[in-house]
Amino acid sequence: MKLFDLDGRVAIVTGGNGGIGLGIARGLSEAGARVVIAGRDSIKGAAAVASLGPADSLFATADVTTQASCRRLVAEAVERFGRLDILVNNAGISIRKAPEHYTEAEWHAVLSTNLTSAFFCAQAAHPEMKQSGGGKIINIGSVMSLLGAPYSAPYAASKGGMLQLTKSLATAWAADNIQVNAILPGWIDTDMTAAARAQVPGLNERVLARTPAARWGLPADLAGAAVFLASRASDFVTGAGIPVDGGYMALA
Repeated sequence: MKLFDLDGRVAIVTGGNGGIGLGIARGLSEAGARVVIAGRDSIKGAAAVASLGPADSLFATADVTTQASCRRLVAEAVERFGRLDILVNNAGISIRKAPEHYTEAEWHAVLSTNLTSAFFCAQAAHPEMKQSGGGKIINIGSVMSLLGAPYSAPYAASKGGMLQLTKSLATAWAADNIQVNAILPGWIDTDMTAAARAQVPGLNERVLARTPAARWGLPADLAGAAVFLASRASDFVTGAGIPVDGGYMALA
């Protein structure tokens, strides 16, 4: 359907060189978008670009925890492809331990990477999107945007903040025809969650028991929601948080 066609559109995906970010980048690319993958690991970035097609994608080294780097990222995307239509704020980390054991540096590292980066990237993208008549910002939250996590307090706090940031930016920029929404992934099989399964005994069994779909999600499972939120099909959807979780949040 043409409503979902992203031909001619340009997207930035932060943390797009692996996991959920790469799954989304592939979905956007398959729908016709040219994709800028932002991250710190240039080797993984080069591999991601090769898998998408170098003619229509670009890897940009960026530290999205700083305003200056986010502005350079947007400028690089515009210089290469001439515009910016879609921003996916996906960069994220997690440090698992009991709340009383986090250091100040660990707390700030998680909040800066997961939440502050989304704000700075959105700030940088806004002028380009406004000038071109509109745009789409997709923030990657989590089921932990709504649920507690005893061994991931900073992560849960950052993802709760991501949902509220989504609502705030959606209301602030609706007049600029910029739609801002969040995807809330459930338990997705990535390097990050593989580490969680190794660190938390019984996690795999608990996730499967609570998820009606009876499986872990795959990065590709996020592509459909991302394409919807990046396309004209979602022009009257803003400020929403959409779970992609196999029913995890639906089960009481």
